[in-house]
Amino acid sequence: MVFSAKGILATLCTCLAMAGSQAGLADLYVAGGATSESAAAVRIELDTMLGLEHLHPQLDLRLATGLLLLSSREKDANAAWLLTPALRYTFLRQRSPFIEAGIGGALFVNTRHESRELSTAFQFQDRIAAGLPLGKGELTLSLTHYSNGGIKRPNNGFELLTLGYRWAL
Repeated sequence: MVFSAKGILATLCTCLAMAGSQAGLADLYVAGGATSESAAAVRIELDTMLGLEHLHPQLDLRLATGLLLLSSREKDANAAWLLTPALRYTFLRQRSPFIEAGIGGALFVNTRHESRELSTAFQFQDRIAAGLPLGKGELTLSLTHYSNGGIKRPNNGFELLTLGYRWAL
C-alpha cells in the first residue's frame, strides 16, 4: 500500500484548521475501507447538518467536503476532492439510528486507479449509508459508487465500502 504519511497529516491538519475557523459549524468525519479492487481507502471530510423540519421532522441535509485517499499495490495511488450532499432520515428523532443517501461529485488527481480506467477526472459519487450514535459522535457504514456517468468511455467506475466516525467539533 502506498499512502503518503505527510499527505494524510497535512489533510487532517487542514480539516482541523478549517473546522476551527468556522467557529465549530463543521464536524470531522474520518472513514477507512476498501475499494472493489481491494485497495485501501481513507476518507477525511468536514460536514455540517441542515435541518429540513419544514419538510419532515426527521429529515436533514448533510453537506460535506474533503479528501479521498486511495492506496495501490502498484505505483498509481490516487486522491480526490469530494463534494458530498446527502439526505438523512433519523428514525427516532435526534441521536438515534439513521440512513443517508446522496449523489455528489469527486475530482480525481489521476484518471486511472489499479486496473480501472476512469477516463475523466470528474466522477459522480452515489452514496448510501446507515449509522447510529456512539459516544459523542456517530458510527457510519457506507457504500459509495464512483462513475463518470457515461461522459466518456471507458466508464470503469468502482465501489468503496467504508466504516467511519463523525466527531462534533
